Amino acid sequence: MTTPLPVFERLTVIGCGLIGSSVVRAAREYKAAGHITVADISQTVLDRVAALGIADAVEADLGKAVETADLVIFATPVLAVADVMATIAPHLKAGATISDVGSVKGSVSEAMQAAAPVGVHIIPGHPIAGTEQSGPDAGFAELFQDRWTILTPIAARHDDAYALAVAKLASFWRTLGAQVEQMDERHHDLVLAVTSHLPHLIAYNIVGTAADLEEVTQAEVMKYSAGGFRDFTRIAASDPTMWRDIFVANREAVLDVLGRFTEDLQALSRAIRWGEAEKLHELFTRTREIRRGVIALGQESPEPNFGRDRGKH
Repeated sequence: MTTPLPVFERLTVIGCGLIGSSVVRAAREYKAAGHITVADISQTVLDRVAALGIADAVEADLGKAVETADLVIFATPVLAVADVMATIAPHLKAGATISDVGSVKGSVSEAMQAAAPVGVHIIPGHPIAGTEQSGPDAGFAELFQDRWTILTPIAARHDDAYALAVAKLASFWRTLGAQVEQMDERHHDLVLAVTSHLPHLIAYNIVGTAADLEEVTQAEVMKYSAGGFRDFTRIAASDPTMWRDIFVANREAVLDVLGRFTEDLQALSRAIRWGEAEKLHELFTRTREIRRGVIALGQESPEPNFGRDRGKH
């Protein structure tokens, strides 16, 4: 039996937190790349990646890191994309594919295209997977198994070479275990504002509200947290830099959804104030069915311990 060729011969991942290190681990585990380089501006991160032995090379010089890469994946905070793209652009080889893993696609796509040299393929992407953990140690190869990865190809690109690049990148993610779908970048940002960004915003806010209540001490919040509070606010432990950038980069979609949510919350507040039991029961019944539908579609997130219960190498 012959060993299948890697999808990309040389892969460079810029940034090595949870998602970046998971891409590196998965690409090696499932032979999606022949040679893997990790680039990061933090020497501490590079030293840790080297100690873990999850990449073939580590490189602090971003330009040098991408010189021979067939696929470059940005795993940086989204507001860093513009500066990093400007730094690596002169060093990219013709025909290389440039992608990312960010939760916002509109502004990222614009930043990449603005600095990209002629002859490279910009294909923004977003694997919908993760935990609240961060750093090189947080990643695990199975993170993308049976999860969606959304690609948002540039609408203005219609040539055959670009279409082949999109198909090849989709094959890369499928090799990592993901299901792949294509979507318009603006629609992606609206969908993620509903399904991810607003829930994180609410989680951050409710933790802050609980901490600010003068009648309830912080010790009591921690001691008496019921399952609902613990489960719902788990995502408030996520990387603050990453989420700061997401809310700034996707503010229009987030504000649109937040406005609708605020209106619905006000209606719910009125129902509680006036004791409208039937209205509350109707809402809770409808939302329970939606929640069951989410579970049936297999959209549950991995448990927080999922990565930690597996080997980091």
